[in-house]
Amino acid sequence: MNEQALPSRQRLLEQIAQLARQAIHGTLSETYRTCGNPRCRCHTHGPKHGPHLDISYRGEGGKTSGYYVPKAAQSEVRRGVEAWSQLQTQLRQLSALNKERALQAARVKK
Repeated sequence: MNEQALPSRQRLLEQIAQLARQAIHGTLSETYRTCGNPRCRCHTHGPKHGPHLDISYRGEGGKTSGYYVPKAAQSEVRRGVEAWSQLQTQLRQLSALNKERALQAARVKK
């Protein structure tokens, strides 16, 4: 592996460590709901309540699961989901570097 790729790999490892500290797995969606009051405007002509932030993810056994994100946690959860996305990208890049490193090591052993 060339000398220029080594710092890149180290930088990726540092970025991965940083992203891993805040990463939250899932997909965000905003929903609008009707409430439990049958006389509320949301049951007839008025707008529904929301938006409410929900996160969904594929859990154990491939089953989709999710949860409501309280308003107080929305900013942090949004950052965490974005960090998860960036983490996946960084891990793919690291995987490519690791593959090249392994192939180069195999060539040197010949």
